Amino acid sequence: MKRQLTTAAAAAALLMLPLLGACGGNDEAPGGVSQTPAGDTGGETTDEAVGIAFFGFAKANSFANATFQGIEQYAAENNATVEFFDGAFDSAAQVQQIQDATTSGRFKVYIVQANDGAAVMPAVEAAIAAGITVVAEFTPIGTAYDTAEPQVTGVYSIVDVPKENGEALATMGLEACAALAADPCKVAYLQGNAALPLDNTRTESAVAALKAGGAEVVDNFQGGYTSDEGRAAVQDLLQSHPDVNVIIGSSQAIAGAESLVDTAKVKLIGNGGSRPAVEAVQSDRWFGTYYADEVKAGYDAAEIGVTAARGGSPENAVNYTSRDYNYGGLGTKDRLVGVTGSYDE
Repeated sequence: MKRQLTTAAAAAALLMLPLLGACGGNDEAPGGVSQTPAGDTGGETTDEAVGIAFFGFAKANSFANATFQGIEQYAAENNATVEFFDGAFDSAAQVQQIQDATTSGRFKVYIVQANDGAAVMPAVEAAIAAGITVVAEFTPIGTAYDTAEPQVTGVYSIVDVPKENGEALATMGLEACAALAADPCKVAYLQGNAALPLDNTRTESAVAALKAGGAEVVDNFQGGYTSDEGRAAVQDLLQSHPDVNVIIGSSQAIAGAESLVDTAKVKLIGNGGSRPAVEAVQSDRWFGTYYADEVKAGYDAAEIGVTAARGGSPENAVNYTSRDYNYGGLGTKDRLVGVTGSYDE
């Protein structure tokens, strides 16, 4: 998942970050990047044991497992424990899991990767009222998908703003069109899951930016979050649009589609910073992938939650694009020099 710099000047101002150099060295954090503090951790703290509940998109999703890996690493280093609650891409099930966890009283910190940011709001509010620290990770908790600011009083937020994610995907799509010198340039956007509000926002944002940049957009296909779903979607796509120039979708879907096209003629763009996706870009099989070190993001989310639960004062609003492991999401070959990716599909 995963579980979102366009030709538009406003979007470019939001997203363009300089490449901060190759990853590596002895001071690396999880995922192989230089550690950036999650914020001001001042205030009195204790090292009391902390139980963390991670409400992830789905256990079957490699992106959510990357988040969990980072949370586990922080927990192991900081006298904390963590349990993964499988959301199975089901918002109702996830809400019930949060409610049950609050009733159990077993956890001091929740890290919520919401399948539906609006649906979880009442359960999150109840958890905060019960004295539990809640961190929104990757997905905003609330109804707005264009901001990293917390939308529920008491929530800490470290999110990848879906609107900006879509704009970054569109930027790479238009760059791919320019590389092909295709005019008109036909771009297929494969939506991940139409049942997820964040996916709807990301899709609308990407499609609008692509059209504004002059692309002809094909956007009525759902590529999902597995290679099998992506392969099936692109098989259908190629039957109706054999002249497609660029295909954009989740990194899992693009991996499934890769064998179906001539990548010298059709540019592929994924949405995810996995090792296979990064390697595909660096070997010129894909044009690009939306890059963020999700293991490090999970690590940071745990740091924020545990610090707050122990009486510290971490940042309460962190946008992925402000972190040195995001690069504005623009994971093209020239920008991902020295990067290896942080998780496997």
